[in-house]
Amino acid sequence: MVSVSTRKASYGRLSRFVQLLALALFAFAAPADAKTLRLVALGDSLTAGYGLPPGQAFPEVLQRVLSAKGFDVEVVNAGVSGETAEDGLARFDWSVPAGTDALIVELGANDMLRGLPPSGAKAALSAILDKAKAAHIATLLTGMRAAPNMGSAYQRQFDAIYPDLAKAYGVDLYPFFLDGVAADPKLNQRDGLHPTREGVEMIVASILPAVERLLATAKN
Repeated sequence: MVSVSTRKASYGRLSRFVQLLALALFAFAAPADAKTLRLVALGDSLTAGYGLPPGQAFPEVLQRVLSAKGFDVEVVNAGVSGETAEDGLARFDWSVPAGTDALIVELGANDMLRGLPPSGAKAALSAILDKAKAAHIATLLTGMRAAPNMGSAYQRQFDAIYPDLAKAYGVDLYPFFLDGVAADPKLNQRDGLHPTREGVEMIVASILPAVERLLATAKN
């Protein structure tokens, strides 16, 4: 007959074995590099959510859509209304901190609206892409288009900024941030410049495939 002390020792060893097996299985099932990706949206009022209720800005809506699709990602709203590309460059280091995995750059609209030289916006955006590249941050550049009343020469120079930079830096380009939304009264606020909640939802739906590719790149 097995003694009580012997049975207790056997049960103890079995319990310990089960615990170790469970820990091993958990470690095997969970990817070693699994982590929440940090995606920063660096932009102006179109990113900040000018005129919209709390929680309805582009980064917040994008966060909800990505989370609903199962992405483990934190989308940071680094938009500041009224900023030019140079302003975005000036605050890059604290708006896009160490540990950022992916970046959406949405800047240039205010440069265009103020009639600033396209060369200045291009230089600032180029410097932003330089910083992102040096920090090994996967980047999606979103384009803007000049309004027709800026004149054809200005329009050509400004519109060329984004495809030129995307090609030069080898980053993905979403050609026009306001695609499908610009100039539609139903999707813009009374100023005709900033999207409504419905407009933001359309922007997110349109840009989503590009963002999914961005996050896939950031994981690698």
